[in-house]
Amino acid sequence: MKKKVWLIGAGSMAIDYAKVLKGMNIDFVVVGNGEQSALNFESATGVEVNRGGLSSFIASGVETIPDSAIVAVDAIHLFDACMLLCKLKVKNILLEKPGPLFSKELDLLIDESSLSESRVYIGYNRRFYASVLYLKERLVDNSVASFDFEFTEWIHKIKLEEKSDLEKEKLLLVYSSHLIDLAFFLGGKPKEISAFANNGFDWHSSGGVFAGAGITEKDALFSYKANWKSAGRWSLNIQTNEQRFVLCPLEKLQVQAKGTIKVIEQDGVDYFLDEQYKPGLYLQTKAFLESDDTYLCSLEEQKMMFDIYEKIANY
Repeated sequence: MKKKVWLIGAGSMAIDYAKVLKGMNIDFVVVGNGEQSALNFESATGVEVNRGGLSSFIASGVETIPDSAIVAVDAIHLFDACMLLCKLKVKNILLEKPGPLFSKELDLLIDESSLSESRVYIGYNRRFYASVLYLKERLVDNSVASFDFEFTEWIHKIKLEEKSDLEKEKLLLVYSSHLIDLAFFLGGKPKEISAFANNGFDWHSSGGVFAGAGITEKDALFSYKANWKSAGRWSLNIQTNEQRFVLCPLEKLQVQAKGTIKVIEQDGVDYFLDEQYKPGLYLQTKAFLESDDTYLCSLEEQKMMFDIYEKIANY
């Protein structure tokens, strides 16, 4: 039987994708690496995992190249897996965030995807939260005047002992770029930015406390902060001339009208899919499989933002 989608990876994120694909009645093949993750995946989803990793799976002789592939492996293996799929000429690839961890790898992937005519997108699923999509539509007729965001990470919740040295060194890219991408997705891309970072860790020496500000291509002012050594959480505030929209937590949209103090939950937001699946994942996967790239993050867009991430992180 022809399989429409390959799902590469068998970790927790792959499990979430599998639940979405099953909910869509999409036929898919799973390719994993480690035995324990494969067993966990099979227990959680009831779907068999092809063990041994992507290279071995390809070498075993695949009869049919899929239309699409979703790559949900560890961050340090995202680039290699995607390159293999491009060389196979898989036409549609959804690559989990943040994609390549180095600018030069991103350049290589852009070149390879162009040669193979593969469309590769970075899976920033928070763009597809119900709260975010509702706000995105509201901002069409209400231009952003300013915005601010915080990307404080709960370091004590991250199992650093399970992370590679490279993942820890690139933690802002691996973790915080999710929120930073969302801020500039809604507020507009920066044309100028001043960034400051200090007080780093042994494993993330470039910084542990971050602050900065700038102006977007449409002249909206923005600022940000994060302190990985103190209290805080992810948050995003968008100001128009009439309202302030609050995403804190990001999954829910709140609004404050000009001239008022009270912040209230926004009416009319349909949270059903975000309550049934990992938030944002169903609609992101749907857009990807239907070749609707309106809100998907292309490799070229990620390349444009990569310098911003590195500047904020002090890499």
